[in-house]
Amino acid sequence: MDAKKIVLLVGALVIAVTTALLARNMLSSSSAPQVNAAAMPADADLPHVLVATKALPVGTILDAESFRFQPWPKDLIEQAYYLQGQADPIKLAGSVVRTAISAGQPLTQGALVKPGERGFLAAALGAGMRAVTVPVSAQSSVAGFVFPGDRIDLVLTQSVSGGGDGDPLKVSETILRNLRVLATDQRMDAMGPDGKPVVQTYSNVTIEVTPKIAEKIAVAQTIGSLSMSLRSIADNSSELDAAIAGTDVDLPAGASPAAEKAILTKLAARPVDRGSTYSTGADVSRYQRSSVPAKADAPVAPMMAANGAPVGTVAFKGPTIRVARGTNVTEVPVGGK
Repeated sequence: MDAKKIVLLVGALVIAVTTALLARNMLSSSSAPQVNAAAMPADADLPHVLVATKALPVGTILDAESFRFQPWPKDLIEQAYYLQGQADPIKLAGSVVRTAISAGQPLTQGALVKPGERGFLAAALGAGMRAVTVPVSAQSSVAGFVFPGDRIDLVLTQSVSGGGDGDPLKVSETILRNLRVLATDQRMDAMGPDGKPVVQTYSNVTIEVTPKIAEKIAVAQTIGSLSMSLRSIADNSSELDAAIAGTDVDLPAGASPAAEKAILTKLAARPVDRGSTYSTGADVSRYQRSSVPAKADAPVAPMMAANGAPVGTVAFKGPTIRVARGTNVTEVPVGGK
């Protein structure tokens, strides 16, 4: 090989090596800069604000599971936030949400109404709803384990007397379901100084109802005694599924998932005054009645002649019905056999 070709090969090799080094330097200089983790502020150095752990609609009664402290950038701190070390979260339990708060959003002082403040009960009520106070006995208050925010059923117990001399009919009927408890006696928080629920007996319960249900409760108090039964959280979803399967709920076609969720949440929270169940004394004891006692026989009075002499008797008749069997027509008293 002559010297000219050797010089060309060496020159080409030098150029290739130089190009490779230049390309490597260019790629390394254009890569993303490394983040210095030590320069990032630690969570302990950031202020902690109180945020919602779940969506809190208007009228929600807060409990200890509704909020928690979370680190928050210093530049985004507002005066209305509840800061760790300055706010006592125990005192916020039992407060009512006045404006809707999304999950992860900080709680603000203007968005909450604390128990005892003006407008607390009005803020707890939903649109178009009413607050009704119902007297209950210590035995029918579920031993004090019903707290604000729980949902209950109302049971009416009464004695129905008939026209006879027998024992009256004992009957108990679930007249209203899925009622939200707003307060027990004068307490809306039901929390002690340690932030834990305080179990105590009470004689009055304030519940959230519709205007029509408020009228029914007023009448029910004059008929018999009212007692409460605490509902399970799972009952609402099961009854909602049954309503959707039937004709009670009509979901709009083409609605977005968020709109459907809002509709279902609202329907699950509505009080129900239909489809009541009942039990009579005979369902509990074989020695009790299952129907209203029969009416007494009609009294019999003597029938007098014009001169005052008795000529027979006549019975004072009550309501009767005529039963025709062919050409034979008989009168049967209402309630008779």
